[in-house]
Amino acid sequence: MGGESMTHTAPRSGGSDTGPEGSRTGQRLSGLAVALGLVLFLGGFAWGAVVYRPYTVPTGSMTPTIAAGDRILAQRVDGAEVRRGDVVVFKDATWANAPMVKRVVAVGGDTVSCCQDGKLKVNGKEIDEPYLTKGEPAEITGFPTVTVPEGRLFLLGDERGSSLDSTAHLTDAAGGTVARSAVDARVDAVVYPMNGMLPRPTGFEALGALSSPGPLRTIIALVIGGAVLVLGGGAYGPIAKRTGAARARRESPEPAGVR
Repeated sequence: MGGESMTHTAPRSGGSDTGPEGSRTGQRLSGLAVALGLVLFLGGFAWGAVVYRPYTVPTGSMTPTIAAGDRILAQRVDGAEVRRGDVVVFKDATWANAPMVKRVVAVGGDTVSCCQDGKLKVNGKEIDEPYLTKGEPAEITGFPTVTVPEGRLFLLGDERGSSLDSTAHLTDAAGGTVARSAVDARVDAVVYPMNGMLPRPTGFEALGALSSPGPLRTIIALVIGGAVLVLGGGAYGPIAKRTGAARARRESPEPAGVR
């Protein structure tokens, strides 16, 4: 009996939606992911550029919260929005002809003095300040009660022993206070080194509401999410191409031998 040479042919891929580089639906979704990722990535950077200002802190007056040379991000705010406990960037010609970073410890109408039991007293309440170096008193030398005029702020550095702050200007006409209008921004985070968001100054909660954190976490989430979508969508094509090529090799015709 004569033998027959037979060839088994694998079934062809069905439909126009498949191919060596993946389905058309997959390619469309990949393109959509890349487009959406770019919107989120660039939009996050644009939002951050509008809302935040970067600064490099030249001195150690805010140690240990912010060290000399640290790079910070400060949210642009109106001085009227500043509350007790905020770390702000301001410029006052009486103090220095340059931006300075200090912590607001009292606002217009408050009374502030130091020290009782080594602690700052605002409106008769002792303030717990965990951001100070452990064991360090609120001030090296005390100062008498100061009443902060309306529309002004009383500011201290977290390094109380060497900071040239309101206590160094008590004999000025404004009694060491700074106008709210002098504030340019409120510090949200230390970004280099990556110390992250500043701790909330909970010691001032008994005196009134604290400021809410800025949108930095949301902006970072948008940038990271956008980058993931761009990378994931961009990687789809090459991965699908390799997968399709491997599938095509497996499904190619193979000789079945002679029967």
